[in-house]
Amino acid sequence: MAFLAFLVIGTVLIIRQQRAMPYQHDTGMVFGTVYSATYQCDKNLKDQIEAELKKIDAEFSMFNDSSTVARINRGENPALSDMFVEVYQLANSISEATEGAFDITVAPLVNAWGFGFKHEQMPTKQTIDSLRQIIGYQKLQLEKRGGKQFLKKQQPGMMLDFSAIAKGFGVDAVARLLRSRDVKNYMVEIGGEVVTSGINQQRLPWRIGVTKPTDDTLSQGEIQTVLNVTDHAMATSGNYRNFYYRGGKKYAHTIDPKTGYPVQHSILSATVLADRCATADAFATSFMVMGFEGAQKVLQKHPELMVYLIYTDEKGKNAVWYSPALKKKIIDN
Repeated sequence: MAFLAFLVIGTVLIIRQQRAMPYQHDTGMVFGTVYSATYQCDKNLKDQIEAELKKIDAEFSMFNDSSTVARINRGENPALSDMFVEVYQLANSISEATEGAFDITVAPLVNAWGFGFKHEQMPTKQTIDSLRQIIGYQKLQLEKRGGKQFLKKQQPGMMLDFSAIAKGFGVDAVARLLRSRDVKNYMVEIGGEVVTSGINQQRLPWRIGVTKPTDDTLSQGEIQTVLNVTDHAMATSGNYRNFYYRGGKKYAHTIDPKTGYPVQHSILSATVLADRCATADAFATSFMVMGFEGAQKVLQKHPELMVYLIYTDEKGKNAVWYSPALKKKIIDN
């Protein structure tokens, strides 16, 4: 009885201590966008979080002239870190799984269509055909020299763009840091890519809204639905923010690596839940490229993914499709 009483008292004290522990709220800039981290901890970890993010920025940021990606894109051939190789190999595996819909070499086409560092424009067919010769993840290889790894390009003009996986990897890295500090309750977000664990400050599961697609760039973003994403990673890709009209036709920023042109199918946004945010990030972009039928084909081979698609139906109205496993995550179903 004495032991039982001790156990009950100890449990109560631990619960009280956990409830009394404050939630920290940190924000900042990384990869040209905003990050935020909310986590329950007795001390602030912003310095450690930003140190971790700076490591990733130094590898993959296209806004950092000294990053590994920027150096490779300038034609240099730096030795690769273990982090770079890890993300590169993950990107390759998703490229294989999506039959090339995800491709980190698509950067020249993105720039040609005016969605990179250049203003909006209309490339000629000759330009597109020429650029397609330097597009293709299969045209890259890792090679070892002197105990170090380097990236070998088949074509010297090839350029890399990790923006559709690096933000997700950054979120994963911060989450890993928090877990290493024994933080159980947290939400980390970079540019809309999210990882959560445990409960929020109101002692409820983490809930994340999926934005309703709209062409109104001034809109603050009406919520289409709300998902319970506790202990999951979530990423959304969409064509309803970054686009332009030319000759009465809409050109969105999602470029099909195979055709060289912006995609023209019915999917407006793709939200993916996965164990890793980098995985969710890359597959969300892939589904925007592949379209409705292509996404469903991939999901048959990857049932571990949960997907929420918003698309335009035959009548031109927004419609929703989600994988069966996601149904239990929808709060306002």
